[in-house]
Amino acid sequence: MDFLTFLQSAPLLLALVKAALPSVAAVGMGLGQWLASLPPCRDFVFEAGSFLVCEVDPKRYSIELFWKDATGKPFQSLHNLDNAQRAAGRTMLFAINAGMYHPDLAPVGLYVERGQEMATVKTGSGTGNFSLQPNGIFYLSGGKAAVRATSDFVRKRPASDYATQSGPMLVIDGQLHPKFQPDRTSRKTRDGVGVRGDGVVVFAISNGTVTFHEFARLFRDALGCDNALFLDGTISSLLAPAIGRNDDYWNLGPMIGVFRTGG
Repeated sequence: MDFLTFLQSAPLLLALVKAALPSVAAVGMGLGQWLASLPPCRDFVFEAGSFLVCEVDPKRYSIELFWKDATGKPFQSLHNLDNAQRAAGRTMLFAINAGMYHPDLAPVGLYVERGQEMATVKTGSGTGNFSLQPNGIFYLSGGKAAVRATSDFVRKRPASDYATQSGPMLVIDGQLHPKFQPDRTSRKTRDGVGVRGDGVVVFAISNGTVTFHEFARLFRDALGCDNALFLDGTISSLLAPAIGRNDDYWNLGPMIGVFRTGG
């Protein structure tokens, strides 16, 4: 193409570039939205087990607890929670079930949401995993997170923006729960939460079945959590659409949702 022909073609070329710009921008926006929705999660292998691990720094992310919607009805599923957040203009990076609950989906023990205590702490004896002492509480207060054995939490009773009680504790001050034995054969899907020394919250869910002993050692030996809490077993669920994780159990009780700060 000679220079004269180029000059004659310039208006057409400019028009084509101008017409293409919205499509390029749309692709860029779509990519940006997808990148913004990526959760801080990764596949993780520990010994013979496969896990999905999500590491959340409370300085960079908002960790919130959910149970009921604006009408007072339990969300029931992670998908319902995600849809509600989308409708409110919020992008939830991932959600995970947050502890045990009664048949009516009410929390078994302490539950605090946005500073409001909606279920009281349970300190008595009972049956099942929840009452395998010590059990514990995961809570957030003033932008910091912690996991504490229930007796320790009750004794100090810190103010909490969010809190959920479950059990058993997996790791207590660097020690495995005293009832966990390496030769136990009960294997289930499990999810839990721990907090590292640097304040980062670590959520983990097994992709297959594991024992309590294996799951506790994951938190202590591989993820660096001196305190960690079991959240749930067979119905352990995690939703992270941006990475294709879409667990769809229904009739869940309390849930944890994670957002980018301000999102």
